[in-house]
Amino acid sequence: MTDAVADARGSASRLQDSRALRTLARVGFAMNGLIHVLIGGIALGVAAGGGGEADQGGALGQLASRPGGAVVLWVVVVGLWALGLFQLLEAALVRGTDKEAWADRAKEGGKGVAYLAVGVTAFTFARGGSSDSSDQTQSLSSRLIATPGGVVLLVVLALAVVAIGVYFVVKGLRQKFREDLVVPPGTAGRVSVALGVVGYVAKGVAIAVVGVLFAVAAITADPEEASGLDGALKALAGLPAGVVVLSVVAIGLIAFGLYSFVRARRARL
Repeated sequence: MTDAVADARGSASRLQDSRALRTLARVGFAMNGLIHVLIGGIALGVAAGGGGEADQGGALGQLASRPGGAVVLWVVVVGLWALGLFQLLEAALVRGTDKEAWADRAKEGGKGVAYLAVGVTAFTFARGGSSDSSDQTQSLSSRLIATPGGVVLLVVLALAVVAIGVYFVVKGLRQKFREDLVVPPGTAGRVSVALGVVGYVAKGVAIAVVGVLFAVAAITADPEEASGLDGALKALAGLPAGVVVLSVVAIGLIAFGLYSFVRARRARL
């Protein structure tokens, strides 16, 4: 390792270990939890026959419309950007050059990019703007379909999103998330684990359906089929016993949000 690389790693490690960044990263976990609770609440309303967009944009829009919501949105922005930076530093500090090391880098880097992206959406709302996640997803699909070889790329994207969904489900069922936090003792610990299991499985199901919709858009060459998380959750409502299925997934997303509150306090950083 060259001196320059060693110095860069040292700087990244010191930044990641700083109390300020770790505190803000925990705030990010809490804000991510708040967003999931709001998405789950919107989804429950949809299951009951109501309206609303059950995705990050819909949740942030709800916050923006409430008294004091602008202040909360700025907290969301700072927290998620800090958490995104923390995860990117985690990816940069992974040691090794084997396949497992590169897989860890991709996983941690992907988390970082995801948190930063939601933070950018929150930034838009905090400044008084708006963002439609479904329109953005359909726009991406439309551009890919219109590009030579784009349908293949869209299928690859669909498979990747489904794989992420399966990862969440497996992580929940095997309780691998216990590695991410210091599980509190007693009843609090059992409740935390239960929230994690239900939350990860529900989020995994929702993400997998998003991937399936990307695949449908690719097969039918219809970008409107790729409607993001909101479309995925509403697609569940169209299944046999769909209202029950959507309600269960919505409750699971709320559980994931509550688990994220626990992680904000008990995360291993």
